[in-house]
Amino acid sequence: MSFSSPQLRRLKPAYQYVVNNFLAVLAVPLAVAGVVSAARVGPEELLARMHALRPVHVFLAAFLPAAAATLYLMMRPRSVYLVDYACFRTKPSHRVPFGTFLEHAKLVTFIEGASIDERSVRFMTRLLERSGLGEETCLPPAHHFIPPYRNLEASRQEVELVIFSAIDDLLAKTGIRPDAIDFLVVNCSLFAPIPSFTDMIIRKYKMRSDVRNVHLSGMGCSAGLISVGLARNFLQVAPRGSHALVVSTETITPNYYVGKERAMLLPNCLFRMGGAAALLSTSRAKARFRLSRVVRTLTGAQDNAYRCVYQEEDEEGHRGINLNKDLMTIAGDALKANITAIGPLVLPASEQLLFALSFIARRVFNNKSIRPYLPDFRLAFEHFCIHAGGRAVIDELQNSLGLSDEHVEASRMALHRFGNTSSSSLWYELAYIEAKGRMRRGDRVWMIGFGSGFKCNSAAWECIQPARDAQQGPWADCVSRYPVHIPEVLKH
Repeated sequence: MSFSSPQLRRLKPAYQYVVNNFLAVLAVPLAVAGVVSAARVGPEELLARMHALRPVHVFLAAFLPAAAATLYLMMRPRSVYLVDYACFRTKPSHRVPFGTFLEHAKLVTFIEGASIDERSVRFMTRLLERSGLGEETCLPPAHHFIPPYRNLEASRQEVELVIFSAIDDLLAKTGIRPDAIDFLVVNCSLFAPIPSFTDMIIRKYKMRSDVRNVHLSGMGCSAGLISVGLARNFLQVAPRGSHALVVSTETITPNYYVGKERAMLLPNCLFRMGGAAALLSTSRAKARFRLSRVVRTLTGAQDNAYRCVYQEEDEEGHRGINLNKDLMTIAGDALKANITAIGPLVLPASEQLLFALSFIARRVFNNKSIRPYLPDFRLAFEHFCIHAGGRAVIDELQNSLGLSDEHVEASRMALHRFGNTSSSSLWYELAYIEAKGRMRRGDRVWMIGFGSGFKCNSAAWECIQPARDAQQGPWADCVSRYPVHIPEVLKH
């Protein structure tokens, strides 16, 4: 079922108005009928009928609605708000142009113990040319050495540089004191030192001894949304006005792969340095966004989904992340499952009805020629933040959801400017939308993240107050140059 013909397309706005405002369309005739009926009866007969009502009827008519409304207000979940967020701002000294990256890769071939060869370098060259990354993406200081530093101390230095910078910016923007934070949730998949990230943050900012803290590891690129969902759950059982700090990053210093397995060379080319910090609260004061929904779907029970993003050692003992060739197919299946879960929660009634009719028609008539109706999520959201995992990921979601180039512009530009910053990429994309001045009060944002396991997670936000100083974020020095044209193959 679709509105493919010109006649049906002209009727679609009227259909959407009637279905989405069904109660109002139904209530108006009933109200008019009630007024006409009362006018025919006359005021004296109406008063007589009201006096005939028993006190118990009047009591129940007033008490039951009031009791139901009170019970609803007590039982409904608390609203959780995003006070503000901040992204790590890279420095020019961290920049790694393609030429520098490939020169280092060639020199690594001569390092003792490394098995990366000229064939691998040519593969990475072709991959970079088609990756959608630009010349300003950044790697941590340890990767600027030959051979790259991959030790524990260098890894800790990257952590402190990225997350402390993001938290400093967030605290400055919000004006909140570190001792006012009640919950701390940090996610980083591939680096889990002892003491943990949360311990490092608590020590640095002298947080309270009773701050509840969690470090999520191994959850993949969608862990940022998992952290938001976890913080939301914490805030539901905390006193009103509590605050939760969520920090998302990926430490890539210890994860440079020096083998020659192509599937394990991909992360070397795509992942870059980045991180973000977000402050959540159940207080609406100074809040900029309201968290509407968090929906998580996991397909890890299937063996191929479980192993499609897999950390392992190659035949020569070099550790890396193996990105399976079936990754895009598995991601598409996970996206469908997530859409099925979040659709009824966010889509207008007109889209839900069309989807239901399409589903029933396919089942009743058992006719596979009837195409399933793809809901138009553009009616539910004004902005889309799709995980900048790679060019193919963004292309696949754009086609699957029927989005325009403008809808996925933030994702493409974040990939071009910052690369794949893992779980923090969604915040760089939100910052891009705001830096371009496109966010308006009441606008709705859909964040979509993919991660190992395999997971597809979503978060829906509603804008309460656009940023007043959006130009001061991670795009401050370059937003005027964007958007840029990204060729299919970049020759340099």
